[in-house]
Amino acid sequence: MDYVKAFLVGGALCLIGQILIDKTKLTPARILVSYVVAGVVLGGMGIYRYLADFGGAGATVPLTGFGYNLAKGVKEAVDKDGFLGIFTGGLKASAGGITAAILAGLLCSLIFKAKDKS
Repeated sequence: MDYVKAFLVGGALCLIGQILIDKTKLTPARILVSYVVAGVVLGGMGIYRYLADFGGAGATVPLTGFGYNLAKGVKEAVDKDGFLGIFTGGLKASAGGITAAILAGLLCSLIFKAKDKS
């Protein structure tokens, strides 16, 4: 049942993104940034936690999950370190994901050849 929940939540997030691409003049980059900001805002308000508990990886893997992870890291760091946690918490919480993205990008750049658009 966990797979079904993850599929439904992740699919709903993708569906919203696809509707925004098809029906608005927003660029994909703006939609992606909006997803991260929505994750931060909903995570900061404590709402996204319920979605993550229900949907599991379907809620934590997409970009909204990255924003949620940033907000959660900041909350925990502020509780532990005080004011300094505002600046360090998000990076500490998401360092693994950021590192994985950088390494995957490096690996792809070594394997594939970039071409100019014609």
